[in-house]
Amino acid sequence: MILGLDISTSITGIAVVADGQLVYYDSIDLRKHTGMFKKAREMKEKIMDLFEMYQCDNNFTIGIGASEYPIEHIFIEQPFTFFKSGGSSAKTMATLQRFNGIVSWMIYELFEIEPQYVGASQARKLCGIKVPRGQKAKQVVLEHLLETEKAFKIEHTVHGNPKPESFDRADAIIIAKAGNEIIQKNLDSRN
Repeated sequence: MILGLDISTSITGIAVVADGQLVYYDSIDLRKHTGMFKKAREMKEKIMDLFEMYQCDNNFTIGIGASEYPIEHIFIEQPFTFFKSGGSSAKTMATLQRFNGIVSWMIYELFEIEPQYVGASQARKLCGIKVPRGQKAKQVVLEHLLETEKAFKIEHTVHGNPKPESFDRADAIIIAKAGNEIIQKNLDSRN
């Protein structure tokens, strides 16, 4: 199974994919927590929950034995490393890089799996998603998953817009599915 993460200091998306199929998705809202270390502590609790769900042998109540279906690969969306017009400031990018590093280390330390990083545009391409010029990538990804992934559901605000966590969950799903594609391509190239 593959764990995919879209790490952010506001909302982090989480997804688990097995054989290309969505098994689990969620998010953790970190907006109410101030400071890098309080956010990291919340992430650590969520990561530990994931570890218990998929790596421990106490999962038989939901029908999946962790020893039978553990997470074997972890893919994380690579944070931006360059500036673009209208994009994030250097301070925001540095904060995101630092938080990504903290969460990556926590993941490695607990799962003992070195995460692999994939860029958002590469992940979308691997999943067959094309973002037309002038459209927002996050909206295109959300619409793609709503059309193609039966297990993916979203909630709406009182104004009818998708709740913010919907976009982060969708991005995490695309990262996990792209990870599956990368693994399959590596297996095919060995055969």
